[in-house]
Amino acid sequence: MACANTSWSEENFSCSICLDVFSSPVTTACGHNFCRTCITKFWDEQVRYKCPVCNKLFNTRPDLQVNTFLSELAAQFRTTVRVKEQPCDEPAEVPCDVCTGTQQKAVKSCLVCFTSYCQTHLEPHQVVARLQKHRLVEPMDRLEDLMCKKHDRLLELFCQTEQVCVCVCLLCTVTDHKSHPVVPLKEEYEVKTAQLGKIEADVPQKIQERKQKIKEIKDTVELSNKDADREIAQGGQVFTALIGCVEKGRDEFNQTVQEKLKSTVKRAEDLIKELEQEIEDLTNRSSEVKRLSHTEDHLHFLQTFRSLKDPPPTRDWTTVEVRPPSYVGTLRRSLDQLEETLNMEMKKLCDAELKRVQKYEVDVTLDPDTAYPMLLLSEDGKQAHDGGVWKKLNNPKRFAYYISVLPRQSFSSGRFYFEVQVKNKTAWWLGVARESINRKDKTERTPKTGYWTLWYDKHGLVFSNDPDVRLPLRAGLQKVGVFVDYDEGLVSFYDVEARVHIYSATGCTFTEPLYPFLNPWYQKQGTNSAPLIISPVNQTD
Repeated sequence: MACANTSWSEENFSCSICLDVFSSPVTTACGHNFCRTCITKFWDEQVRYKCPVCNKLFNTRPDLQVNTFLSELAAQFRTTVRVKEQPCDEPAEVPCDVCTGTQQKAVKSCLVCFTSYCQTHLEPHQVVARLQKHRLVEPMDRLEDLMCKKHDRLLELFCQTEQVCVCVCLLCTVTDHKSHPVVPLKEEYEVKTAQLGKIEADVPQKIQERKQKIKEIKDTVELSNKDADREIAQGGQVFTALIGCVEKGRDEFNQTVQEKLKSTVKRAEDLIKELEQEIEDLTNRSSEVKRLSHTEDHLHFLQTFRSLKDPPPTRDWTTVEVRPPSYVGTLRRSLDQLEETLNMEMKKLCDAELKRVQKYEVDVTLDPDTAYPMLLLSEDGKQAHDGGVWKKLNNPKRFAYYISVLPRQSFSSGRFYFEVQVKNKTAWWLGVARESINRKDKTERTPKTGYWTLWYDKHGLVFSNDPDVRLPLRAGLQKVGVFVDYDEGLVSFYDVEARVHIYSATGCTFTEPLYPFLNPWYQKQGTNSAPLIISPVNQTD
């Protein structure tokens, strides 16, 4: 604020709370003057009533009256110091606020007077001792944005609690932001600049990660197309060889494969579209960050930084992927109704299918902490059989009713395959089970209770369900392969030696980790003493 050409200075007419020219000034008993609004608000925040200047305490809240003489002087002073802005007659980058008529280009702005000056009108600030103390900066437009809207003072501090700029008056720092950490603008600027640098460095990395994810998705789509082409070609050979009655089955098969592929491609396209949108958003953000990082206007920087503090909402892509559609069993299910005429083709199909699922082999090791007390496990954790002796063991994970055991490994997504040797066994029970199965009491062994298993004894081969699914007894069954597609809800069993599919449970719902499940059953007088053995996959069979 410029000073009037009088013997009085602005300090003579300034409230020590808001630091502005008095408005309705009142005088305390100790002789100090304040705006009525300022001292009233100040005392509203205090437990005891005291003078903000000399700290004199008052027993009761003083009843203050407006000092009419000082009020008139302050009003006269206010009218003499206000410089009315003149419109620009000629365009300039920042016009001089003092020029009358044609405004000249300002060369400096004063942060005390909140006025911009041309070279001529700047001269008093260069020669008058009191004005030389004023803070001059490069010409700035919209100087009113640098002032506190409530108290009409320079914004020089930053409240870290409310994340806003404040002025240095008592109302801002003592009343409005009482107990809040307040720091100079420059200090907060440096902190936010450091944060901005981190954001600026982080955005390109996120863009690169999303470009890599797009590449992964496109590679998956390409692989899916190849798988679909291969599957359709194999199916076409089978159905073409069969004429007439299989044409309908071939069309249904092709449609199934195409729908799986379409679903995968659609998901991939949606993800790519989302990734590209995030890249566009992040690119725009990068541009904004770069522009902001070059500004030297502390206030503009901090006010704009608030909109950049939180990054645009983006998805965590680390776990997102497009899985190739699974065609395991698709063609086989299309040929179930033609079993008698398709036996030869079915055998070829099952052999190829088994080779595909064997690629999902996992290495599992039996966990002794889950083993029934009569079970004996091999040192390598691959074999289990009835040892005939009850061991006093106690573990919450241990089976207490069924002579069963689980491996250490569990699976919560994707596909996995393992093989179990059942050679020389007269009874066994194996498959997969969910983590929460009842291990202590007798229970139904069905998908409803968490079991997807095959049961074998002298009466035949059964998939345990409600009701049980009885399966053809396979002579010479020596090794059983178990394949699970967690996401598709599929559990399939194979006769590995004969290269034949035994049974598949489809439409399963898995909501928790799955474990391979083994039960070698009890031995009786030396019979059924052979162990169940988790065997490595031999894909050359």
